[in-house]
Amino acid sequence: MQLHRKIGTFRGDSAFSTWLHRLAVNVVLMHLRKKGLSLTSLDEAMEPSHDDAPGRSFGAPDLSLTGSIDRLTLERAVANLPAGYRLIFVLHDVEGYEHNEIAAMLECSIGNSKSQLHKARLKLRDALHSSLRNKEGAQ
Repeated sequence: MQLHRKIGTFRGDSAFSTWLHRLAVNVVLMHLRKKGLSLTSLDEAMEPSHDDAPGRSFGAPDLSLTGSIDRLTLERAVANLPAGYRLIFVLHDVEGYEHNEIAAMLECSIGNSKSQLHKARLKLRDALHSSLRNKEGAQ
């Protein structure tokens, strides 16, 4: 429904898929804002409950997030990329520009844009893998 309502706001500055992804993210965020967060007193949470409900555990690793990468780690890894790699990675994977658009903006060949993006992704993958190994080793 939101796509039908908001299609008129698509300006064409970036790829349609990027705009559609942002629209979906906004729909989820608005849903979460309306739903609100449930508040639990820490005093109540620490006291054993008398019903048969499972007790709360604080400080235990969240198994559903095992192997995931947090936003700050990702931002640090992107920031540590060499400037040329970072620029093309951000333009393509974050901003949604196509290789021909990047080549025109940076006055380079399309092949150079593709190569730089590939190398940036490899460096980013290595940095994130080593970050995950360091976190797992610290636990």
